[in-house]
Amino acid sequence: MASEKINICVFGASSRDLEQAYVDAAYQLGALMAQRGWTCYNGAGCEGLMRAVSDGALDTGGEAIGVIPKFMVDNGWHYDRLTRIITTADMHERKLTLAQMTQAVIALPGGCGTLEELLEAITWRQLNLAPKPIVVLNTLGYYSHLAAMLDTAIEQGFMRKSHHRLVRFADTPEQAIAAVESELQSVPEPIESKY
Repeated sequence: MASEKINICVFGASSRDLEQAYVDAAYQLGALMAQRGWTCYNGAGCEGLMRAVSDGALDTGGEAIGVIPKFMVDNGWHYDRLTRIITTADMHERKLTLAQMTQAVIALPGGCGTLEELLEAITWRQLNLAPKPIVVLNTLGYYSHLAAMLDTAIEQGFMRKSHHRLVRFADTPEQAIAAVESELQSVPEPIESKY
């Protein structure tokens, strides 16, 4: 696995003034990815957890590639330390590019933008449009309510019971990496259609 070229899409906050535990976990995730020779792809943000995961990868000798809409570059919101920056026309093209260039998704804590990216990735996997591993790094229990909400959706019939397999939750960066490795090494079971 270490010698295989793997690109990981990492969604995460661009917010400042976060609790240090979130920043440390993002940095550690980037470092662990770099140690395996994996390339970190993210939204190219110069703040918050996007910057931290990029720094973790870069400081450990890895690569961090950012994908960002032109209007964000024009506003100076991109991180100029990145290995490479890919500029897109808009937010939709950004997500599509990230999906096409990566083999798995890891979601760090974040706000509305991160939640939207994560839920779209889950939906694309559910519809077999982008059938790749999705792992949520649940630092400090940040995503525990989302996990409960997905359980409720299944219990109430809005999702199939097998849709528990759409996303895995991990408490630590090490667990997130192990979950991605496990899914990439296995033959995935088909996701049951909701129809």
